[in-house]
Amino acid sequence: MKIFHLNHSDINGGAARAAYRIHHALHNSGIDSRMLVNVAASGDWSVQGPTSKRSKAIGRVRHQLVTPLRQLLHTENPILHSPSLVPSGWPDRLNVSDADVVHLHWVQNEMLSITDIARIRKPIVWTLHDMWAFCGAEHYTTDHRWRDGYRSDNRPDHESGFDLNRTTWQRKRKHWRRPLQIVCPSQWLADCVHASALMADWPVAVVPYPVDTNRWQPIEQRLARHLLELPQDCPLLLFGAIGGGNDHRKGMDLLLTALTQLRTEGNLQDLRLMVFGQLAPQSPPQLGFPVHYTGHLHDDLSLRVLYSAADVMVVPSRQDNLPNTGLEAHACGTPVVAFNTGGLTDIIDDRVTGALAEPFEPASLAAAISWVLANPKRRNALGAAARKRAECLWAPRRIAGLYKKIYLSAIESK
Repeated sequence: MKIFHLNHSDINGGAARAAYRIHHALHNSGIDSRMLVNVAASGDWSVQGPTSKRSKAIGRVRHQLVTPLRQLLHTENPILHSPSLVPSGWPDRLNVSDADVVHLHWVQNEMLSITDIARIRKPIVWTLHDMWAFCGAEHYTTDHRWRDGYRSDNRPDHESGFDLNRTTWQRKRKHWRRPLQIVCPSQWLADCVHASALMADWPVAVVPYPVDTNRWQPIEQRLARHLLELPQDCPLLLFGAIGGGNDHRKGMDLLLTALTQLRTEGNLQDLRLMVFGQLAPQSPPQLGFPVHYTGHLHDDLSLRVLYSAADVMVVPSRQDNLPNTGLEAHACGTPVVAFNTGGLTDIIDDRVTGALAEPFEPASLAAAISWVLANPKRRNALGAAARKRAECLWAPRRIAGLYKKIYLSAIESK
């Protein structure tokens, strides 16, 4: 059985890293797995990028053509929209290949157009890494047009100009006549697919991301803090996201409010916060305790040291699928605190491997953080349970076995 994975990149971004891990979980389980990308950064022989300078140049032009179209949509962040309008040569390459299954991942960043996906004649399995597949052009949204249908009378107030989302959704409905096998990493995202106007009757399976627990494992905390030149005897929180506090969806503002409340109440006076994915801003928040900014980290070992140094990882997202940071932290024996929402409930076993707070209440988040840190023995027990959960649920061999069953079903039903 030969599997071709398609993703915009191999290791740049959370979706890319997840797709790359799925690819290697399969490869290490004896399945012939290859990854096809527009941007190859890993140097991995099993990852194939564009095959010629001409195809690379065409890819750049295709990407540039979309920018003016996004600007027609007047909304808070047009860059987080993908119309997937310009066709590519990928379907022709796939259709003449010897692949048994084409496994789509994050392909909406002008890797495949909406019509391209309909042109693929091989059996398709599609792992969703965000909401785009059943929405308009949005990667994530708190509106409900994806559930109700993109009508002219239910457009949200924060949008104006050309209705790019409605047009994109209508193109999907027109061209995607054949239901595809959908895989969601979290139950939350699967529930969204089932509730969507576009894919309600499509087959959906839930398979989490794999984490190599041989690579991601705890480092003794005192050693980790020594390597990072951090004090040994203080509570240390960890927060991480690409762009740090610049992504409203990741909820750093809610975390800062919760930390301010902890300081005001006199709890955890010697607390420290460590932020990765962002350099120190020009005007850092004044929390009354030190904040360390690590910037962007590009290797697993550095992240592993960070997770191991921390007493708790905080993931205060307003909306998230199955963030790699939560999985990695658990694999490194670090409890996770988050809001009781989205795919975070698939990661955290509440009061067993971490704590879930009331969405999106900073006071509840503060109380959850304080609960984890208040008792060192409790914190250690949470960390041990977190590690065990990672070994049981997200082991690459287990995930590869689940995907193999899905592939066989997709081949049989073709």
